[in-house]
Amino acid sequence: MAADTGSSSLQLPCVFSPKSRQYLALCAQDGRLRIWNTDSKTLHQEYVPSAHLSATCICIAWGPCRTVKDGPQRKKRKSEAGQAAEKADLLAMGTAAGSVLIYSTAKGALHCTLDGGHSGGVNCVQWHPEDSLLYSASDDTNIIEWDLQTGKARSKWKADRAAVTSLCVSPDGKLLLSAGLIIKMWDLDTKEVYRKFTGHSTAVTTLRFATTRPPDSNGLYFLSGAAHDRLLSVWQVREDGKDKNSVVSFTLTDEPLHVDLVASNSKEEAVRLAVVCKDGQLHLFEHFLNGPCKKPLSPSCTVQMSDTKDSPVPIPLLAAALGAGMQTVLLSYGNHLQPVMEKVEINTAERHVCLTRDVQTSLSLSIETAVSKVKTPVVNAKGRVLVPGLPGHQAPVKGSLQGSEKRKKDTDTKEVGSHEDMSIAERLREIDLSTVSTDKGALKGTASLQTDNFAVLLVQGLESSDTNILNKVFQTRKEIVIKKTVARLPIPAVLPLVEEITKRLQGHPFTRVKMFHKLTKLHGKLYLLMTQVATSDSSNTVTDVDHTAKLVYEEGECVP
Repeated sequence: MAADTGSSSLQLPCVFSPKSRQYLALCAQDGRLRIWNTDSKTLHQEYVPSAHLSATCICIAWGPCRTVKDGPQRKKRKSEAGQAAEKADLLAMGTAAGSVLIYSTAKGALHCTLDGGHSGGVNCVQWHPEDSLLYSASDDTNIIEWDLQTGKARSKWKADRAAVTSLCVSPDGKLLLSAGLIIKMWDLDTKEVYRKFTGHSTAVTTLRFATTRPPDSNGLYFLSGAAHDRLLSVWQVREDGKDKNSVVSFTLTDEPLHVDLVASNSKEEAVRLAVVCKDGQLHLFEHFLNGPCKKPLSPSCTVQMSDTKDSPVPIPLLAAALGAGMQTVLLSYGNHLQPVMEKVEINTAERHVCLTRDVQTSLSLSIETAVSKVKTPVVNAKGRVLVPGLPGHQAPVKGSLQGSEKRKKDTDTKEVGSHEDMSIAERLREIDLSTVSTDKGALKGTASLQTDNFAVLLVQGLESSDTNILNKVFQTRKEIVIKKTVARLPIPAVLPLVEEITKRLQGHPFTRVKMFHKLTKLHGKLYLLMTQVATSDSSNTVTDVDHTAKLVYEEGECVP
């Protein structure tokens, strides 16, 4: 999944693991990766990319299932010999900073980081079905072929004049589809364009191969979907090259966000589709691909969900995975912070099915303490801190070389918490308020670095309730610094900030009388916004964050 115009309009990723569908990976509004177990309906693992202030995750993709070692190996019984089960392990995450993170569910830790390749946000990542290769597409118009064994780029080429927003590798691993506004089919051996397809007026966000047949048999089909487009188009790759127009169209109620597909292996086998749209509805299709079809095809069944109240409220569907039969579907619904997973049997004989659920009783955040791991890597001098919700926002973090060397030496003996304390202390020493100039020209060069540091420190101070850090941040009287600092805060940090300010004003009776009404009004608005964010679907965009930040510093200019 990609944004409709590069990484500027962010859709929150949500993907089931391949084959067994045992896991569901989501990146929520708070910037964390969460992996849920669909069997036990519990949170399996949680990963915080960088001290709660990471590059926004734009896209995620599960790697092919493989045989992995889960910690210490016991001696197997004779009945277990030869049973090396393949499991979903590696997960690729493309970020707004241009890097690709590879996370291992078997280790519960970051496997490796692929950086230095892209200069823009990564819109899509796709795995090769057999080789240990990964493909990434970016706003910088390039595609990179990564070698996972070395962790380095094996090949890089310019794929379009504009941002590349979607990728798909063919089932045999020989062809690659890429798309921005134009869909291109590449020969992966030569990295040359095999075919071009045009027909979408907006950025293509979905690409899927619908058949497993070779292109020289006229039996290779793929489908595409675009931003703000209520159609899925199917294209036939013809041997004679006469494939300029789509041959089949599937009608939808909104832009497609999540597509699960069971490919067709022959003309006698139908392709099966489960499409979750932006409006939260699920559409099921089944069609035999055998040449053009003039009329757009309607869903064989449409599924909606609502709560059990007297006045039913729709419950948005986040993702769907097809089972062995057309009637069995694994659903994820609710919100990205705490999704509900359920396997249901759908009567596809009915054109429209409405499922009612009591979401409040279905939600049970029971974390598996035995296997749940929260990983928070140390921010080093080479790292870049980006605020969740503000894609592409870059801020180099100063760190003394001496401090970095100390951290490396103490890695084996000290825990992560001590590293983070040292990093905070270094940042406190690096802040020099006197360098912030009131001159407009100077502000462009210096103010952004100062406010970025303040945003990082403020969030860490609020999380750890560290009085020294908070005092250092609250000492500034510069209005421009205060406004920009608040504007760069992630959404989850806004309410704790208001509560901290309110608590501090309790010791100042004259100020309390003056500011209490404003704070109360602000707290009410923020609480309403946070409630809407927690219960909304993936339509939250960066503009929502900007509006929240603006509300904070325009109506609540009350930082001491």
